[in-house]
Parts: sequence; C-alpha cells; structure tokens
Amino acid sequence: MQDSVTSKITPEIVAQHGLKPDEYQRLLKILGREPRLTELGIFSVMWSEHCSYKSSRVWLKTLPTTGAKVIQGPGENAGVVDLGDGDAAVFKMESHNHPSYIEPYQGAATGVGGIMRDVFTMGARPVALLNALRFGDPSHPKTRRLVSGVVAGIGGYGNCVGVPTVGGEVNFDAGYNGNILVNAMCVGLAKTDKIFYSAARGVGLPVVYVGSKTGRDGIHGATMASAEFDDKSEEKRPTVQVGDPFTEKLLIEACLELMASDAIIAIQDMGAAGLTSSTSEMADKGGVGIALNLDHVPQREENMTAYEMMLSESQERMLMILKPGREPEAEAVFKKWGLDFAVIGVTTDTGRMVVTHKGEIEADLPVPVLANSAPVYERPWFQHVPPQPVLPQWVKAPNGNLDALKQMMGTHALASRRWVWEQYDHMVMGDTVGRPGGDAGVVRIHGTRKALAVTCDVTPRYVAADPEMGTKQAVAETWRNLTSVGADPIAITDNMNFGNPERPEIMGQFVGSVKGMAEACRVLDYPVVSGNVSLYNETNGAGHQAQARRRPPGAARARAGLARPIALPTDRLREARRRAAAGGSRRRDQGRASRAGPHPRRQGVGRARCLGRRAPGGSRGDGARLGRGGEPHRRRAVRLRGQAAAARDLVRRGPGPLRARRRSEAGRGGRRAGAAAGAAGAHRRAHGGRCDRAQGRGAAEAHGAGRDPRELAAGVYERRALGSVDWLGNALCLKLLWLEASHQISTLDGCALLVLS
Repeated sequence: MQDSVTSKITPEIVAQHGLKPDEYQRLLKILGREPRLTELGIFSVMWSEHCSYKSSRVWLKTLPTTGAKVIQGPGENAGVVDLGDGDAAVFKMESHNHPSYIEPYQGAATGVGGIMRDVFTMGARPVALLNALRFGDPSHPKTRRLVSGVVAGIGGYGNCVGVPTVGGEVNFDAGYNGNILVNAMCVGLAKTDKIFYSAARGVGLPVVYVGSKTGRDGIHGATMASAEFDDKSEEKRPTVQVGDPFTEKLLIEACLELMASDAIIAIQDMGAAGLTSSTSEMADKGGVGIALNLDHVPQREENMTAYEMMLSESQERMLMILKPGREPEAEAVFKKWGLDFAVIGVTTDTGRMVVTHKGEIEADLPVPVLANSAPVYERPWFQHVPPQPVLPQWVKAPNGNLDALKQMMGTHALASRRWVWEQYDHMVMGDTVGRPGGDAGVVRIHGTRKALAVTCDVTPRYVAADPEMGTKQAVAETWRNLTSVGADPIAITDNMNFGNPERPEIMGQFVGSVKGMAEACRVLDYPVVSGNVSLYNETNGAGHQAQARRRPPGAARARAGLARPIALPTDRLREARRRAAAGGSRRRDQGRASRAGPHPRRQGVGRARCLGRRAPGGSRGDGARLGRGGEPHRRRAVRLRGQAAAARDLVRRGPGPLRARRRSEAGRGGRRAGAAAGAAGAHRRAHGGRCDRAQGRGAAEAHGAGRDPRELAAGVYERRALGSVDWLGNALCLKLLWLEASHQISTLDGCALLVLS
C-alpha cells in the first residue's frame, strides 16, 4: 500500500483497515478533516480490538485488581507483586492465536518472544515460561501440522533464549478445528526498587530505538488479530511476524545492563502496532507530545514508507526515553551486544504526535485522542442458559471400572503430555524445582531459600457449559494447584479467549466469565494484576461452542439466554421422570445394590484415597479413612451408602428438596465432615455436579444439540466434573477417582495462573 499525503481515502480503503463506516465518521469528527493514509493506518491499529479492548474494557473494570502485595496492576506491560525481602514477581499471559493458525511455528515463537519482552520491559529477568494450547480433533487434516509447528515454535524460541518452560497444558477438541488457541505466559523476577514503567514524563527527552531493524513483517498484525477468519486466511501470512530468539537474548541482557544504571526514564516494548502503539502510549501516560523522524529508524528493507514503518510489527525492538546526555552511554551498551541504537525523536510540550519522513509530515495527531478515543462498546449480550443435564440413568455402566479407567487414560483428553513438554528445556538456569507434569511449576529465587510456584489451567468444557460457574472453577483450580505444592497464592493473570463479540451469545459468554472471575477472586483475595482478551477466535462465523446456539425469537427474550438445550423428545423426558418417581423408593429400599454393587468401596473410594485419614482403632480400609471418629468403618460405610441413595432419590424428586438438602448438609458440614463429604459425593454421582452441570453441558457443546441424550452421555468418560455442593467447596481438594453413578472422572487437581479458553 502506497503512502501518500494526497491519497484519496475511499470506503474500500477504510474497510481494508478494519474500520466500520460509523467508526470512520467518528474519526472524521475528531480530526475535522480527511486523514492521511498513514494517519488512517495509525488509527486503524489503535482502534482495533487487539489494542483498544473496545468490546471488553467496560467489563474488565469490574475485576478486583488491588491487594496488599500488588505493586502494579493492569495498565502496564505486566503485573508486579511483592515477594518480600525486596523481591518482586512480574508476570503476564497473552495469546497469539491468529498468527499461530496462519503460520504455526512463527506465530507460536513470536508469542513467546512478545510475552518475555512484556516482562523484562518492567526490569525483570524472565525465569519461567508456561503455555496453554488448544488444538482441534487429532483426526482433523490440519491438526498434526498445527501441533508440530506450534510445539516446535515454543520450544525453538524458549530453548534458544534460555528460559525454562515449567508448566502448561494441551487439549484437543473438534471445536478448535477452525481456530487453535496458543497462549504464552512469562514470569520474571525483579527488585522492588528497580521496577520500570512506560510513562514518558518530561520535555526535550531523547526517544531512542533499540534492538532489531524494522522490516515489512507483521504489518497490520493487530488488525488481523481483531477479525474472524474465512476460507482465505492463508493469504494473511504476511501479517505474521518473524522472530529471532538469539537477538531476543541479546536484547534482554542489554536492557538489564542499562537498567542497572539510572539512564532510563521510560521503556516500552514495540509489540502489537509496533512503533505506533509504543510512542502514543508512552506519550499519553507521560502527558507529553512526541516528534518522530523516521529517516533515523534502522531499516531492514529498502524504500520503506512511513506507513510501513509505523505499522510494522518486526520483533525484538524496544523504545526508550533516556535522560538527556545519557545517549552515548546507552549506545555503547547496545553496540557491545550487537544491537541497533538510534535516536529517532524527542518529547515535546505540544501534546501531539508528529511523524515526518523525507521532509514531509506524514502524521500530525493529538496524543490523547489517539490513545483514548477508541470507541468503547457496551455490546448487547444474552445471559447464558445452560442446557439440561444428561441424567445418570442414561449412562451405560462399563463392564469393569478398571477397564473403563484404562480406556479413559488412553484417550487424547487424558493421555500423557510428556511428549510435548520434553521438547522444552525446563532445567535451563538451574533453578527449576518442580518440573512440568505436576500441579504447578516451581522455580527457586536464585541466591535465596525462597521459591516461586506458577501454573496455568482451565477446563474449557466447564466454561462452555456455564461461563460464570466454569470460570469460578478455573480460579479455584489455580488456587488449588498453588497450594498443592505448598505455595501461598498471591495474584492471578487472566487470559480470555472467545469468539465474535458482536454476536450477543458470544458476548454473553464473556460477560458471564468476567462475572465469575470477579466473584471468585474477591472471595479468595486473589487480585487480577494483568491479562489479555482475545476475541474473534472463529472461522466463517463458527467458533468453539458456536454450533449449539440459536437466537430466541422476540426482543423480550434477549436477556433470557441463547444456549440451546439438549433436544430431548418430550415423551422421552416425561417417561424418564415418571420412571424415576415411581421407582425411587423401591430402589432406595434395595440399597441400590444393582447399581452400586455390594462392596462399600464403590461409594467414595476417591475421597478415601485423597484424604487418607485413619479412624482411631480402625483398619486402613477405605470406609475407615472417610471419617474422623472411631466408628467402625463397615458400619459407617453402610450408613454413608444409605445417605448416598437417599440423596440420589432427592435428585429425582426435583431441585427444591435437593437445594434444601444441600443447605442442611452445609450447616452440619463442620461438625460431621465425613458424612457431609459422603453426601456431597452422592450429589455428584447422582447429578453430575449441579453447581456446573458439566456432564450434560459439556456433551451438548462438544457434540451439538439434537442428538440422542444417551449418545451424548456416552462421552462423559472424557469429562471432568466440578464435583462440589458449593463451588468453593472444591478447595477441599478431593481427588475423586471414580464417581459410580455417573461414571466419570473428576480430577480436582489444582492450578495456579489462569487461562480461559
């Protein structure tokens, strides 16, 4: 695209830049004139969803972001929390979904590089990497290429830089066939008195460019990441950046060396939108203007235009504001490390960003307007209504529990991920204490007796089934993961991946997720200090969970919910309810022997193995370990089995008695923990976990509505249920290995830093 002051802006050019007609009219009103082409490009990237958060900003403000140990919350490159003794942890998680789908290796690699720059920009040395990956069905023709490319990209970049990858997760589901999710997280360590920020305060200060040269890669990368894909997504490959991990390593060392002095006033990574976003954000935070001369920008290619240089997203570049007179000192440091150094501008008192190239003014824009004038949308949304659960009696019992367990562990949902993390260097730097494969990675704080535990996790099916409750579960799971390795949870970063926010049902998912996160973080005193929102993760209007949605007729139902429940034939549902009501008492009198079996271990074996408590004077039998008192284990197990049968009967009598029973059990839970745990397990076994209904909702989302419920239920062996009377009750950290009535695994294995996908 040619850069020219006199270029005529047509509706076609506006559309190519991702601006809607009303947004362009808003731009014209702000400027009071027609923009130059370079100015149009600048506004297009700054107003993109990726940079402006125009659809999510209003809801993200509702998250709790402060706490006793929070040094820096959202608003900077990364969050900072106090670890005591002058140490601080700097961390953030971001997505690189769209680039990774187009070009798996480079997309994933530059995602790792970008998140590391966000961390060491704050003055921290990166000490740990994590990732959360979502791929399509293993049988899909693109999955193998995408998996191999993404994993190689993450390993190739992180291993070369020399930062250990200590945790992560990998999931496969057909819902990600059209849009994979590649999320990278970085944790760094810094001193509390050496935290650097991005506000360029002061007039007449030199604006310095350091790092790699600028090329034509990644132009309009932010705009590309703010729109859904179509069948021609492969044509967007030129918008994917190309990274160089060896240059990244040099850049880390050079920046940290200069940070050891007092020469830097402000520093900012040139990430999304490149030179445009870094200059405008630094100037806006500092309340100053900025004048740039692009003639001095180090260029990798010939005849680059102002448009290309301002929008390029070439990797391994930083922008600094130095103290006057310290330029020679800084230049010597970067030249020593073999990096480019150039003074490309100066801060001014005009409050405007003026860009010149070859003696021509290519852009002259007010900084506050550029940084803060992006439209903020309160998009319409529908409250998510969960589908009806799959009832336990529809699930065919396996021939044998052990065989079923082996089959489950061999599926792609639960199979070992060792083949992935063994491709990452997780021992480099020599401070890794907890390797990948566990609940949380643990790294020593070098030279101390302290360690830092980090993790990332979410169960996407829970969020798909019930965004609010599923997100609460994800937050609680990160908490459990940290505590399971002996850590004290301090703070959390979010990473939220959803589809097109212009669709009310998708926006409803996002809103529900934010609400759930806000409530859970407040209850746990778990502030959100950084994060990322990635939207438009879909292809041709079809994204994850999208196929089972239908708009309800009439405006009056707009807030009532969109999620289409499982299509149950009316007569079948009536028959199921009639049989349950008629046979409940008879089955209860029989002690549920036909379903539960004669052995007391069939009820709550997981709890016994998790808690591992031994009754005084009792044996090491499972029944004995369920309780805290000295009651003989056989009598106690029989009594608990009777309570379980009664609880299942309550389920069939309707939600009212069930809720009453839950309230009753919650009241006496502190006095009789064993019995309460047994009743809770019965609720889970009978109903699949009412608090999230993950069994039924997961089946609906994965396989679509309208199929035979029993066929849908056949897939619950791959699901993980919340398994708690109350969502916070998951903090008990019970590892329920086998839930008899519903025949599903509930691995309540905690996690520590959050990715919502």
